[in-house]
Amino acid sequence: AMKSVGEVMAIGRTFPEAMQKAIRMAITGCEGFEATAEVAAMTNDDLERHLEEASDQRIHVLAEAFQRDFDVQRVHELTRINHWFLLKLYSVTRLRRTLERFSVDQVPLPTLLFAKQNGFSDRQIARALNCAEDDVRALRIRHGVIPRVKQIDTLAAEFPAVTNYLYMTYNGTEHDVEFDEHGTMVLGCGAYRIGSSVEFDWCAVGCSRTLRKLGHKSIMVNYNPETVSTDYDECDRLYFEELSLERVLDIYQLEGADGIIVSVGGQIPNNMALALEAHDCRILGTSAANIDNAEDRFKFSKILDSIGVDQPMWKELQSVEDAKSFCNNVEYPCLIRPSYVLSGAAMKVVFNDTDLEIFLNKACDVSPEHPVVISKFIEGGREIDVDGVGKDGKLLLRAVMEHVENAGVHSGDATLMLPPQSLTEAELAKIDDVAAKVCASLQITGPFNMQLIVKNGDVSVIECNVRASRSAPFASKTLGVNLIEAATRAMCGFEQMAFPSHVATSPGGAPPGFVAVKAPMFSFKRLLGADPSLGVEMASTGEVAGWGPTVHDAFLKALMASTIKLPKKDILVSIQERLRSDFAPTLSKLSELGYTLYATEETSRFLDENGISNTLLHFAESGLKPSIDEYLSNRKIELVVMLSNQYSKRTITNYAIRRLAVDFGVPLITNLQVAALFADSVATLGLEGNKDSSTVLDVLSMQEHYDKSRSLGSHYPEKA
Repeated sequence: AMKSVGEVMAIGRTFPEAMQKAIRMAITGCEGFEATAEVAAMTNDDLERHLEEASDQRIHVLAEAFQRDFDVQRVHELTRINHWFLLKLYSVTRLRRTLERFSVDQVPLPTLLFAKQNGFSDRQIARALNCAEDDVRALRIRHGVIPRVKQIDTLAAEFPAVTNYLYMTYNGTEHDVEFDEHGTMVLGCGAYRIGSSVEFDWCAVGCSRTLRKLGHKSIMVNYNPETVSTDYDECDRLYFEELSLERVLDIYQLEGADGIIVSVGGQIPNNMALALEAHDCRILGTSAANIDNAEDRFKFSKILDSIGVDQPMWKELQSVEDAKSFCNNVEYPCLIRPSYVLSGAAMKVVFNDTDLEIFLNKACDVSPEHPVVISKFIEGGREIDVDGVGKDGKLLLRAVMEHVENAGVHSGDATLMLPPQSLTEAELAKIDDVAAKVCASLQITGPFNMQLIVKNGDVSVIECNVRASRSAPFASKTLGVNLIEAATRAMCGFEQMAFPSHVATSPGGAPPGFVAVKAPMFSFKRLLGADPSLGVEMASTGEVAGWGPTVHDAFLKALMASTIKLPKKDILVSIQERLRSDFAPTLSKLSELGYTLYATEETSRFLDENGISNTLLHFAESGLKPSIDEYLSNRKIELVVMLSNQYSKRTITNYAIRRLAVDFGVPLITNLQVAALFADSVATLGLEGNKDSSTVLDVLSMQEHYDKSRSLGSHYPEKA
């Protein structure tokens, strides 16, 4: 079964050139045909086993095998890969060894050119020559070793191709295009992966379309063949190329671009802002310095303190012992937050010294050179997302979205509601005030996204990303205003568009008359062994949304769109002890609705004590009948509600049950608030049992929802 969530397409004029490009595109932090640290640590026996058994590490295993002088024939016998491919890859290893014999002052120019023709990046060469990447760039530019821009031949050489579909290669002597348009560069999102998917491509396409609509030339840089942004008719020039500092500089300098937009393609372009500015590139929108102020957890936390905006107690730490001391002083749980990450990568909620030490030593390399910010994790708070657009520090518009789940679930995995459903007017006013203050302090021009926590009337900031977010399409379609068009106009200095009246007057900026709910989509069934549970690191691979007259209607639509079938009768519940009293009202409601509740041992005892009818199902290891495994594998259960966490006594067994539910296609809910809203929605709409949802749920087009909000007084400006 397919497991990948994305792909790349690299174009070159030799196999090694295209292959090394593709590796860099697909694997963040890998510079080409080389081994990862994990593979380099393998024994020869391990290496041979991984050569025989194909895995996602195979290209790195091949590189390490050649580095250890495995001959091509031996590798062929182990892998059955064609000799031609192996010989080409082996030549890359030999060329790297040749480079390692020289310093940057001694490397022969023919050798340097040959390395570039075989797909070596400047950074890769710099590592071999033991020098800085900029030294290699300066050397090759000084001697005229620069890439040539080539058109992709879309006519199979039968006629001259005239296309804006471009790539760069060192295996050429002239450019196929003139550089006389001086357009604006838009950096795309790269490969779809967990944390960066089609939502960022929507943003990049929206930016390019806005530029062209306003009579401005657009230059798109992206390498994902699945995207709309890599359709050559979506921009004036399309470079099917790497999103690396080296390649973006090459294009910027050749094109004489008037600026670069880094804030619509996710984290990869955003991470390049400082380096691009250091090379005299014009960053459009928020300055590179203020992007850094937001991305650097330490700097951002200091800014919040300076403008009087609340945040959880925090500290930047440089050693494990300091981290332990801080966490014990503020009391666990605590959140570890590295800088410059997407989708919560390398973030972790820790609950004790052991968790903290394991995570810092294995995943985070905490040191004076790599400090981390650790903050107090607020339990039981309502998490809020704000998508906004600023101009010179003035907040132009915002969408305020409330998570169904309490704080602790990554925003990309959370179920979002717009407008917010539980916030008071005072809390909404505080959120708007905080958003305006942060926008002003960072002098934001363009898109931004903030996460906040609301608890007991207090509003605290978790983080701010000065770029478009994965919720921007959802917010735009709900508000009826394209946030990316507004952001592009702000970043490029164009006249701003008119906004619908509700953006300024209604709670969270949402239109009156309907509610929108965004729900995550997961690929756990494809990923054998993966734990289908949620946390601060993102796991979803897609999303869906539902619109309706009430939150209950919209929520059930979104839930069903995410492939969860509403149960007719049989539900298995397993609730961790700390959560049982909070979940008791929901369990009672499910029972009153006529559902048959099956429960694990401790949960069953709790239900009995509270007078809630249930049937006990035993854990498989007890040997008793009836068992959970039997009921799940025979599909006698229609929904599993398993609320467990790190405090559970049966951590491994609970994981096995979640995994079994996924493997047998049984819908699974692992969050208390989602389960509670599910029960409330079914009860409110009367959808328990065998009732047909199509006769109850409101079915309207988006245009009809907008018409409804117009009838309630909202004004939508005519589109330009």
